[in-house]
Amino acid sequence: MVRMSAEERRESVVRAATSEFARGGYYGTSTEAIAKRVGVSQPYLFRLFPSKKAIFLATVEHCMAEVLRAFEGASRGLEGEEALHAMGGAYLDLIAERPEQLLMQMQMYVTVAAAEQAGEPELGEAVRAGWMRLWDIVNLALGADPEATSDFMGCGMLINCLVAMGFPDEHRVWQGLTAMDRIAERMGSGS
Repeated sequence: MVRMSAEERRESVVRAATSEFARGGYYGTSTEAIAKRVGVSQPYLFRLFPSKKAIFLATVEHCMAEVLRAFEGASRGLEGEEALHAMGGAYLDLIAERPEQLLMQMQMYVTVAAAEQAGEPELGEAVRAGWMRLWDIVNLALGADPEATSDFMGCGMLINCLVAMGFPDEHRVWQGLTAMDRIAERMGSGS
């Protein structure tokens, strides 16, 4: 049996924590559940990460990095409308292949207000920093157009909400979701 390095074990903890936090949120997920999913003891878990907060922060960073890689990879060498559609498609592929990524994002956003009320501003700072990295890469790919960037990100949040609520692809709520086409049209017309 091959033994995992501490870094490999940390990565397995982050993957397990993504699934657990996606289902239960920060406050509803125990470190015991994460340790059990990984197959380690809680004391070993705390040798890898000093606290539940540290696990959550590593999971936030991992989740944001996955979306960032998807956007960067899809938009590489493209700009404007082509980048817009490529990033949108890459994001839809990502959340279809790994729905826990979407649910983790939703839990991250919900956690910010609760954590700040509980006196834990680091969580909000990490989520906002990750969001800004995403915003910046989208903004750059869309030709430094803040309005198109905000529209793209807003459309993504709507998609997040509809998917998280479980609306099937053929449901009528998706019929009006033509925001990407409208953003592309506006970018093309220069308005």
